[in-house]
Amino acid sequence: MKTLKENHQGFSTVLALSLIPLSGFATDIYLPSLPAMAKDLHVSASAIQLSLVLFMFSIGVSQIFIGSILDSFGRFRIGIVSLALFSLTSFVIAIVPNIYVIYAMRIIQGITIAFIVVGKRAYFVDIYSGDKLKHYISLFAIIWACAPIMAPFLGGYLQSVFGWQSNFYFLGVLSLLFLILELIYSGESLKHFYPFKIRSIAQTYSGMLKTPDFILGLAIIGICFGMVVIYSLSSPFIIESVFGYSAVTTGYSSLLSGFSIMTGGIIAKSLIKQPLAKKVVTALIVQVSLVFLMILTVPFGSNIYTLIGFTICIHMCGGFIFNIIYGYCLSRFSKNAGVASGLTGGAMYMVSSVFSYGFANLYAVKSQTLLGIANISLILVMGILFIAFNRYRKVRVSNELKTAFA
Repeated sequence: MKTLKENHQGFSTVLALSLIPLSGFATDIYLPSLPAMAKDLHVSASAIQLSLVLFMFSIGVSQIFIGSILDSFGRFRIGIVSLALFSLTSFVIAIVPNIYVIYAMRIIQGITIAFIVVGKRAYFVDIYSGDKLKHYISLFAIIWACAPIMAPFLGGYLQSVFGWQSNFYFLGVLSLLFLILELIYSGESLKHFYPFKIRSIAQTYSGMLKTPDFILGLAIIGICFGMVVIYSLSSPFIIESVFGYSAVTTGYSSLLSGFSIMTGGIIAKSLIKQPLAKKVVTALIVQVSLVFLMILTVPFGSNIYTLIGFTICIHMCGGFIFNIIYGYCLSRFSKNAGVASGLTGGAMYMVSSVFSYGFANLYAVKSQTLLGIANISLILVMGILFIAFNRYRKVRVSNELKTAFA
C-alpha cells in the first residue's frame, strides 16, 4: 500500500481541497443543458430531470454508510478506484446517447463521488489536528459553495459552444487529471484501521435515527436544499423555452442563486449568538412573504428579472435557515461526529431529491407562478417540521439542564 510521503503532504492537501467541490460540479455543470438533452434524446423534461435526482439520491444513500468502510479499509485505494470509475462513466454518458445508460452511469457516479468527498474530508482529520484542523474544516463550506456558483456558469458556455456532451467530457478529463495527480502525490493517510463490526455500527445509527430533533433537522435541511434543486430542475426550461434566452443565461441565473445561498450562510454565521428559534421563524416569515409577492406580481408582468430577483431573495433565506439547522445537526452527536456528518450529508441529498423531483413534477413547474406554488408548499412543510423540531429541542435542553444541576 502506498503511504503518503511527508514531502508530498502540502500538494496532497491542495488536491484534497480541490476534490471536495467535485460533487457540486457533477450535480450542477449540466443544468443549463437539460432542455437540449431532452430534445436530443427525445425524452420528456421529467425524464431528463430524473438523471439529476438519481445522482443525488445515490450520493445521499452512499454517504450514510461509507464512513465505516473508509475507516476499516483506508482512503487511498478506494479513492483511486472511485476517480477512475467516475471518469469512465463521464465518458460513457458523453458517447452513448441513451437515457437509461445515463441513469445507470449517474447512479454509479453518485456512489463514487460519495467515496471521494467523504474520504477527502476524513483526510484532514487523519493528517492535521488542533487549530490547523479547525482552519481547514472552516474552508469546507466555502469551497463546496464555489461549485454551485461556477459549475452552471461554465456549463452554460460549454453547452452554447460545444453541446451538452461537452459537460461530461469536461468531467471525464478533470477527474482523469485528478487521478493522475493523486497517483503521483497522494497516498494512504489513515494511520489506524478499525475493524468492520456491523453490530456496533448499526447500534450507533439506530441511536441517532431514534433522536427526534436530529431527524426533524435532517428533514428541514433536505427541504431547504430541495427548494434550490427545484429551481435548478425547472429554471432551464423556464428561461430557455418560455423566455427564449440561451443556456448561458441559465448559467448566470444559477451563479446568482449560488451567491445568494452563500450570502445567507454568511449572514447566519454573523448572527450565531442570536436565539435559534427567533432566527429561523423570522427567515420563514420573510420567505413566505417573498413567495407570495413572486406569485402576485405575475399578472403585472413575469420576466427573467422578476424570476431571478425573487429567487435570489428566497434562496438567501434558505441558505440562512440551512446554515443554522445544518450546524445543529452536525454538532448533535459530538462522540460520533464522523457518522453524524455522513448521516447529515446523506439525508440532505436523499430528502432534497425526493421532495424536489416530487414537487417539480406534481406542479409541472414551467412558469414563475408554478415555481412559486412549489416553493410555498415546501416552506409550509418546513414550517410544520420546525415547530416539532423546536419542541423536541427545548425538551432536550431542559433535560440537559436538569442533569447538569442534579
